[in-house]
Amino acid sequence: MAEAYVLDAVRTPVGKRGGALSTVHPADLGAHVIRAIVERTGVDPELVEDVIFGCVDTLGPQAGNVARTSWLAAGYPQHVPGVTVDRQCGSSQQAVHFAAQAVLSGTADLVLAGGVQNMSAVPIGAAMLAGRAYGFEDPFSGSKGWQERFGASEVSQFRSADMIAGHWDISRVAMEEFALRSHQLAAAASDGGLFDDEIAPYGEFGKDEGPRRDTSLERMAGLKPLSPESRITAAVASQISDGASATLIASEEFVREHGLTPMARIHHLSVRAADPVWMLTGPIPATAHALRRTGLTVGDIDLFEVNEAFASVVLAWLDETGADPSRVNVNGGAIALGHPIGASGTKLFATLLHELKRRGGRYGLQTMCEGGGTANVTIVENLT
Repeated sequence: MAEAYVLDAVRTPVGKRGGALSTVHPADLGAHVIRAIVERTGVDPELVEDVIFGCVDTLGPQAGNVARTSWLAAGYPQHVPGVTVDRQCGSSQQAVHFAAQAVLSGTADLVLAGGVQNMSAVPIGAAMLAGRAYGFEDPFSGSKGWQERFGASEVSQFRSADMIAGHWDISRVAMEEFALRSHQLAAAASDGGLFDDEIAPYGEFGKDEGPRRDTSLERMAGLKPLSPESRITAAVASQISDGASATLIASEEFVREHGLTPMARIHHLSVRAADPVWMLTGPIPATAHALRRTGLTVGDIDLFEVNEAFASVVLAWLDETGADPSRVNVNGGAIALGHPIGASGTKLFATLLHELKRRGGRYGLQTMCEGGGTANVTIVENLT
């Protein structure tokens, strides 16, 4: 049976909106992690067969196939192609899946996967706003088929986060306590150097800008919710951020021929979907599907990375899966560290792999909610 191995995974430190990475061209951000992963693994860039990058809102500096421009901006061989994929927040996790599937199918031996997003330069939802500027309706209200199936319901991640909080009876206080945990864990991990092995500093910028060491439940309680009826505030949502991340996926033959020692083996890849109006519940059925397909139980997984798009998403996932909270997002999550949407998939992947190595765990599971109600699940087996 064919295998797909992970040679290494890296990321930039995550910059906050208007922060240290805000003026860096996305192709240069992508080039930075591409150079870092090639240099760290020691592979010959001539042998890379494809570059697959996640990116959302591919406008302006993120347009023109940013996977390809990032590779070329890194100074690497012109014969290596690139492709940019958009599965919303799961774009670079999907890039990992496509890379691993190419290796597992035997059609490639070495594929670079990653993602990049400069949300300071290209605001979230910019593609939709650009369409409206040209007189186009949004992707939902302009479709007769969509309207016939889902009606005129508002399609919004914020509404979804509120719906989840209501359905699972998750209080605002519980979400704020979870958000505080995220900041505390992220700050402790950063201060303790736990991210150092996964971060490729960008010049003198080497630490994530997002964690708020001075935040408190009292401060969070003072924030205004989205509406008088809402439980959602900015404190319990992921931060708008800038960053890039990358990994290299190789075949067993490539690893053997080049005398490489991989970090991990891809154990499982899948993607499932749920109601697109609820949108953010996808990780729940996706996780159940992945465990069913592999024969693993929640107890078999040593570490989980569940993207903190909103606190309610992770808390509902915990309620449904019964996972041990002490194994979930152990170094904080997107509420504290930020969510550079096109790069977040391989960013979480890097964090999961390096923490598994540090703890000597065997299995790690990553999942994240995505626009349209989809959710990827990746299970890796640590080999270090």
